[in-house]
Amino acid sequence: MDRRIEDRPSSGRCASPIGMIQISANDDWLLSVTIGSDESAPMLDDHPGNTLVDETIRQFDQYFRGERQVFDLPLAPVKTPRGQILRDAIASISYGETASYGQLARQFDSGPRAIGSACRRNPFTIIIPCHRVIAANGVIGHYSGGEGANTKKWLLHFESSQRERTKP
Repeated sequence: MDRRIEDRPSSGRCASPIGMIQISANDDWLLSVTIGSDESAPMLDDHPGNTLVDETIRQFDQYFRGERQVFDLPLAPVKTPRGQILRDAIASISYGETASYGQLARQFDSGPRAIGSACRRNPFTIIIPCHRVIAANGVIGHYSGGEGANTKKWLLHFESSQRERTKP
């Protein structure tokens, strides 16, 4: 094995109302966030000393308590400039709001299928809020995290209700 132990990503989990959230990070970047990992599957919770995993867990706790609307974490870079544009498009949707695939496509000079593909490949569920992307006719559509569309509906309802609760 030629990789040093320090180079190996650390992982951790945090419980949430939508299931277990699995986090992977190295010392510099958050590498992935997934919802609904098999809670019975063995997973090394090997993040002692990885402050980024700890910070990600802290920010998720704040999010689910309604105390955080925007995450501030160093995300692993996208491999292409176009991929970064699509990530930025999804990230531009405000907390408690939604946008259609077509709206984002027009706004960021892309196509609805490219937006959908970026959502499917998004390794940072909730942080890059692909759950806020819906069909033009208001249909919730697919979601690759947790229990799919049910998780997406829960997240949209949660954000909407938190936003209403905090209005002046």
